Amino acid sequence: MGEFARARSLADAVRARWPEVETHFVLHREAPYARGFHHPVTLLPASPTLCTAEVREVIESLQPRVVVFDNAGRTGQLRAARRAGARVIYISSRGRQRYKAFRMHWMRLLDDHWISYPAVITGALGIVERAKLHLLGQPQLRFLDAVLAPADPVAADVLLKDFGDPQMLIVPGGGSGFHDSAMTPQHFARWGEALARAGYRVVFVAGPALKDWAPAEARMRVLRGVNGGALRALLERTQVVLVNGGDTLLQAMTLGKACVAVPIAGDQAARIARCAEFAAVSAPTLQADYVIRPVARIDESGDGLDTDSVTRECLRLLTDDSYRVALERQTRSLGFKDALHPMLDRIAEFLAGR
Repeated sequence: MGEFARARSLADAVRARWPEVETHFVLHREAPYARGFHHPVTLLPASPTLCTAEVREVIESLQPRVVVFDNAGRTGQLRAARRAGARVIYISSRGRQRYKAFRMHWMRLLDDHWISYPAVITGALGIVERAKLHLLGQPQLRFLDAVLAPADPVAADVLLKDFGDPQMLIVPGGGSGFHDSAMTPQHFARWGEALARAGYRVVFVAGPALKDWAPAEARMRVLRGVNGGALRALLERTQVVLVNGGDTLLQAMTLGKACVAVPIAGDQAARIARCAEFAAVSAPTLQADYVIRPVARIDESGDGLDTDSVTRECLRLLTDDSYRVALERQTRSLGFKDALHPMLDRIAEFLAGR
């Protein structure tokens, strides 16, 4: 979901800047976000990474100027883009995908490699990576602090209606649970209900995993189908954000928001820990084996995480203004920037080249 949301924000921004430019997505037909999508789309029987023949066919048919592979893709697909004369951008969000992009035969196929998340969080270039870039002279490398869609306050107003701006915004993630984590969106929902019972306005951005769930608390509003612009407006308006360790965490930090972060996938724990080292997020206490060992979905007892500590941290930020302001100040001191406009500027270079 994170990769899709980033690609959607980029495509929306492309169409806003250049209405004459056509965009096209290739998505898994079972992905919840593929239904009713507002960009032209080709639906595949599986992940695009697993459908090389189909992806090649789409590229050969469309003859695109630019192809963006966001944390997905195979060598044959990259080669098809090059044969079509397209400029090729690869975005890596995890260590494994970053390693793939630094293989020599991939580097020769890429014009740009964009590494999601800031270098201080995801790790600066290593000696081998720098040596390969120096040897080949390509691709152009860029770290993306965060990708923020332009704020859409009108859409946010429609979603909130007469509820009012949130005091606590909860964004657990767009998908379901992960095999390498004990945490699920349902746990974020329970924390939200606890905060609503405490008297705070809680807005919960629900993903497909919670499509049939409704809160028991009147002070908790569940939003579905939230686009990137509306999400940014909600982030700007809220006092505190309870979030996982994915893209939304970095978006909230870029906006200087006080965040309580809980990993919902195995790769997120290290990212949150790194942010906590800078005292830029509040990270509730995790047991040492929380994401090291695969576990079954946890029960109400919260095996793997002191769930009460999440509620306590949220309440502390909501009630202690000096604590919240200090966290916001530390977050802003990291200097994270919105990467969307530099991404568009680079695409503009590619479009002008054709």
